[in-house]
Amino acid sequence: MQRHKRRIAAVLTAAASSLLLSLSFSAPTAHAATHDPVVFVHGLSSDSSSWDDWVADFEADGYTAAELDAWTYTWTQSNVTTAGQLDTEIKKVLARTGASKVDVVVHSMGALSSRYYLKNLGGTAYVDDFVSVAGVNHGTSVASLCSWLYTSCAQMVPGSSFLTALNSGDETPGSVNYATYWSNCDAAIDPDSSALLSGAANVGVGCISHDAMNNDHGVYEKVRDFIR
Repeated sequence: MQRHKRRIAAVLTAAASSLLLSLSFSAPTAHAATHDPVVFVHGLSSDSSSWDDWVADFEADGYTAAELDAWTYTWTQSNVTTAGQLDTEIKKVLARTGASKVDVVVHSMGALSSRYYLKNLGGTAYVDDFVSVAGVNHGTSVASLCSWLYTSCAQMVPGSSFLTALNSGDETPGSVNYATYWSNCDAAIDPDSSALLSGAANVGVGCISHDAMNNDHGVYEKVRDFIR
């Protein structure tokens, strides 16, 4: 009788172990995101906190914290280096969320590294929507004030080899949806038309200062509606 009980116990234990092993292999490693995750890229002399207002706005509109990725990079370095780091960051977000693509929302100089990623590092395969907010897409004369200090700033000078290569050919490559939002009184971007991209939805937002562009709720609503 004891031998019979031990045999039954052994069978049950084996069955339970098999079930647990099966569940461990079949469990998904990530939960698919409800929305495309949004990756925010800040600009010169800034960090991830510059997106705090918009992150809160997106959360209020139904995005989860996992779907919103504001990260910080070393803004003094080459935009090429930052583009490589953005590639790594986006792949981490996709792995964490289970999403197939992200939306990239950038401010100011963040447009340059992000567009380099899209054009030269295969980023168009992983990005659904690209939004440039006060982006220095064709450079700005203001960059001459810091071009001798930082590589990233030198790359923003109109006519730099970086900008010439970045803007050669198709400015909006791949099947990505592109939009720019620009102000007619942005003192950091000279000329104002630098913010526009050929092939993008270029939207003027009126007179909003450069630093206020990615905090302004009205601009946020336009961006939110575009990426939805």
